[in-house]
Amino acid sequence: MGSVHADAAPLFRALFPHPEFDIDLVSAYAYPAVLERPWLRANMVSSADGGAWGPSGRTRDLSSRADRAVMGVLRGLADVVLAGAATARIEGYRPVRPREVWKELRAGRPGTPSVAVVTRTLDLHPDLLSEAPDDARTIVFTTESAPEERRRAAAAMADVVVAGEDSVRPQQVLAALAERGLFRVLTEGGPHLLAEFTAEGLLDELCLTLSPHLLGPASSRIVAGEAPSHPHDLRLESLLESEGALFARYTAV
Repeated sequence: MGSVHADAAPLFRALFPHPEFDIDLVSAYAYPAVLERPWLRANMVSSADGGAWGPSGRTRDLSSRADRAVMGVLRGLADVVLAGAATARIEGYRPVRPREVWKELRAGRPGTPSVAVVTRTLDLHPDLLSEAPDDARTIVFTTESAPEERRRAAAAMADVVVAGEDSVRPQQVLAALAERGLFRVLTEGGPHLLAEFTAEGLLDELCLTLSPHLLGPASSRIVAGEAPSHPHDLRLESLLESEGALFARYTAV
């Protein structure tokens, strides 16, 4: 019986807005029914004291079965997964693999979301470019100042979009995704990329996992970097709990 329990999917209960047990994550995290522009959703994890990654420098130190379950649903719902190049390298990003449980969820769409990476240097793992399926090619957002040879090499395997002169402009990223019909945008950071989008007021929704760990003062926050201070109000839409972790969903006010 112990192995059956260990393999069982984590159960989620709602704490807000209404107490409820055994929550359906697909319904809980559904995008707005009608979208006329890209909806930018961020999925981030934080320790109880605000750290965005653990001792290894990766978010997996803070993750759990429940967090991975939420991440799987968010990716299944998304049209595209957007990340900064540093996050893609550190977290080992590759093209998203199709899942059997996504078949109904993704009916009428490619079997997996595309991966989109923001990079000025085009220093990316070759598998991220070459292994993506034809109907969900990797999208590379880069700059006019990026190395020309790397840009040509990437363009042979992926969609390369020049979205700025010396830095990638968030507005141009969303515009290019909209041109491709990719409105359900899921960004997984990292903190510097998220700061660039929040600085321009482009974030629609924040899905935040609060992991039951203390890390101390070394780790970055989920929004970090050189972007100017840019306070924004958020509205709590829902709060779930599973296996000691909290899952908050906020929308921009």
